[in-house]
Amino acid sequence: MTDQKKRAPRNRTIILTDTEKELFKTHLLNLNNPVPLGEISDKTICQDIFEVLDYLPSQSIDLLFADPPYNLSKSFNGRTFSKLPLTQYEKWLDSWIAKLPRILKPTASLYICGDWRSSSAIHRVIEKYFVVRNRITWEREKGRGAKSNWKNSSEDIWFCTVSQNYTFNVDAVKLKRKVIAPYTTEKGTPKDWNETENGRFRLTYPSNLWTDLTVPFWSMPENTDHPTQKPEKLLAKIILASSCENDVVFDPFLGSGTTSVVAKKLNRHYVGVEIDEHYCCLAEKRLMQTEINSDIQGYYEGVFWERNTLADQKKPRKTPNNYKVNQLSLI
Repeated sequence: MTDQKKRAPRNRTIILTDTEKELFKTHLLNLNNPVPLGEISDKTICQDIFEVLDYLPSQSIDLLFADPPYNLSKSFNGRTFSKLPLTQYEKWLDSWIAKLPRILKPTASLYICGDWRSSSAIHRVIEKYFVVRNRITWEREKGRGAKSNWKNSSEDIWFCTVSQNYTFNVDAVKLKRKVIAPYTTEKGTPKDWNETENGRFRLTYPSNLWTDLTVPFWSMPENTDHPTQKPEKLLAKIILASSCENDVVFDPFLGSGTTSVVAKKLNRHYVGVEIDEHYCCLAEKRLMQTEINSDIQGYYEGVFWERNTLADQKKPRKTPNNYKVNQLSLI
């Protein structure tokens, strides 16, 4: 259905026309039997994850990122997930997490998202099957305050591995921070920081507290109408840290495609599963747009930057974001 929302002139939200949706539908896969990796690599599978997991090839995935429905009553383009008692939510998690070890390589890593309500259930389930390495907390600075409670502005991501042998590229995910207290050596030279024409900066090792992310909103070129879209910068951190070029990244709850899009921008292969056809088509459109713009907001020249510190370092590339799809390019 053609977008009916009234949008501000500078709104950059990615939308689909009816024509685009019909064309992108032809790109989507539907599985009804086991398949080799070559048939699903760099593809979007439009199907319920519970129908798909048994058909995926064994030991084929290097990195899994899962952003399942949190234990909240929430609608996704007409589909509703209803809040469950925590014990039942734990059983729901177990019903698909238990099937993941078969498809993961022995060196694979997993990241599974949750909020404060669901995080404990996720922890209890994943520790039955994997080595739990850490819990990342990231600042989700969005939404209004609460008058009778603390404002909920954080989410969790559980980091796990299949074994003790796994990839972690720490130098690929360092954060560039402004230096507030510029310490120097006895000789007066900078200590662990550099002076640039735009200020003093320090490269720091990544921690499990992420405060440098921006939740996608209408003026950002990555934004869609998906209600729980994760920032591309968040996925870039995970993909760079826990995979190498040409590895396979899998997302069983793809949404509007952020995992696949970032994997493609960072020269990884991807496989995404999403039950909603509209969001699958949005993912396909975003994947096509990477051909003309592979930038990731907040990530520049191999370094992650704090919020509001990158603007003076580069001039953004001027490329159309919400361009009309050339029908011939899809045939």
